Amino acid sequence: MKTIRIASGQGFWGDWLEAPVRQVEGGPIDYLVLDYLAEVTMSIMQKQKSRNPKAGYATDFVALIDRILPKVLERNIKVIANAGGVNPHACVEAIQAVAAKHGLSGKFKIGIVAGDDIMDRLDEFTAAGHALASMDTGEPLSTVRDRVMSANVYFGAEPIVEALKDGAQIIVTGRCTDTGLALAPCIHEFGWKFDDWDRLSAGTIAGHILECGAQSSGGNCLYDWETIPDFANIGFPIAEVSEDGTFVVTKHPGTGGRVSVQSVKEQLLYEMGDPKGYITPDCVADFSTIQLEAVGENRVRVFGIKGHPATEFYKISTSYFAGHKAVGSLVYAWPDAYRKAKVADVMLRQRLTDLGLKFDEVLTEFGGVNACHGPLSGEPSPDIAEVLLRVGVRGGDKASIERFTKELAPLALNGPPTVTGFGSGRPKVEEVVAYWPALLKKTVVSPKVEILQG
Repeated sequence: MKTIRIASGQGFWGDWLEAPVRQVEGGPIDYLVLDYLAEVTMSIMQKQKSRNPKAGYATDFVALIDRILPKVLERNIKVIANAGGVNPHACVEAIQAVAAKHGLSGKFKIGIVAGDDIMDRLDEFTAAGHALASMDTGEPLSTVRDRVMSANVYFGAEPIVEALKDGAQIIVTGRCTDTGLALAPCIHEFGWKFDDWDRLSAGTIAGHILECGAQSSGGNCLYDWETIPDFANIGFPIAEVSEDGTFVVTKHPGTGGRVSVQSVKEQLLYEMGDPKGYITPDCVADFSTIQLEAVGENRVRVFGIKGHPATEFYKISTSYFAGHKAVGSLVYAWPDAYRKAKVADVMLRQRLTDLGLKFDEVLTEFGGVNACHGPLSGEPSPDIAEVLLRVGVRGGDKASIERFTKELAPLALNGPPTVTGFGSGRPKVEEVVAYWPALLKKTVVSPKVEILQG
């Protein structure tokens, strides 16, 4: 039975730069898939593009292609990445420049999947009766329309399959599902039908296991973490997918980390939601049917997966401006570190109140005490060596946020003793970008696939 090897190279924009290079050089793979986009990333890229029409994509991807392009072509590895962000054409132009640098122009095809950016069509959709209501609150998009910063459709595997069919070796997409990056090669290689819901769900779950990079091969793994070997050289996961939809999760030999039933289980729980209804544009996967079996060292077989028909909607990822924020911190040392930090917090809040500053929220955390577990943390030992006082404010009144940034450092000499950690200066005022998930019928928007010479 035919099998393909799909390797994960990035779990987010900012992930380990050496990982995809090692995936290409460490052993045989057929596909390298790289996930760069998160919801907030799209708004960041949109701001970059507004300042520079040639920006708005994951520049790390272009630097990666510069390192691996000759080997990718030599070994006939296909590369699929959503690195295009809000400007996939500019990303491809940069890749073409890399190809020219290596003397490889015209030696391969690049596929572009675009059409996901619907910023310019929002008013058209709402005028046609598509409320684009928030999936969290039910409010129509009109309540924040004047503050929208980005709006993108989550496309699935189908346009990537089209690009593969047309011979693309490197495919750059805008916003598409993380799982679609890995599902598309399966559909293309095995000829799976777009209504074969069980196999589509299997490919989707393979993509879900790969999408966070080393999180399924020992990274960020809670189970028995101290025995996981060689974190510094952790191997990123590879899915060996068979034509019948079963697959084995593994990694290159000689790499660090560990692929185990436990590591795969932990990744499966990531952003799962309803286990019986994991919704993507391609299908609805039933996580409750997944079977896992260890079949060798660093090899976990995944099988038994069932699925259901796709819905009539695409999910829309919209971001909007929601005011400003600033976060600052001070460290209080023993003795009585926690009591000092609490007194400083009360003192700071009193000063903010006396100044008449306006905030939507003031949040205090005591690092080393309750920053992770909140009230469940309980009271710390009175002998605790140090406590990080971290205070954040957010709101629509930028002047209040700016004044807050000037009120933290004075505590070093005005308040409780043994303060350190303020050498980096005043906190920075930053924009708050909020997330607005919505649904849009698939009939009113379509992906655009283009094939260019590399």
